[in-house]
Parts: sequence; structure tokens; C-alpha cells
Amino acid sequence: MTGKMIMLVGIVLVLIGLAVSYAPWLVNWFGKLPGDIRIQNEKSFVFIPIVSMLIVSVILTLIINLFFRK
Repeated sequence: MTGKMIMLVGIVLVLIGLAVSYAPWLVNWFGKLPGDIRIQNEKSFVFIPIVSMLIVSVILTLIINLFFRK
């Protein structure tokens, strides 16, 4: 079971890498949603993607519940 899980995670990471490399418009929304905090000074930059991470969390929760429900 652990080996299959590692292979699945690897495949997902490869697919995400391909999407970011060859189709950046698919993930262009990340970090630009209302509710994401950006604080920029002359010397520093702070970025807190609250709403983006909530959406990613909901999507991952749905996927995990669909595939691993007993």
C-alpha cells in the first residue's frame, strides 16, 4: 500500500510540474484571489495565500474522500 501511494504522489507531482511548465494559465489564478494578502514595502514582501489555500484544501479533501473512502 505504501509503494502504491508513493507512486501515485509521484505521478501527481509530475502532472503538476507539466501543467506549470507547459500550461501556466491553468495555475495563474493561484495567489490572485480576493482574500489573499500581499504586503509590499520598499525592502520586503509578504504574501499569505489564505483563500487560495482554502480552495486547494477543499479540492484535495474531496479527491481524497472519493478515492480512499471505505
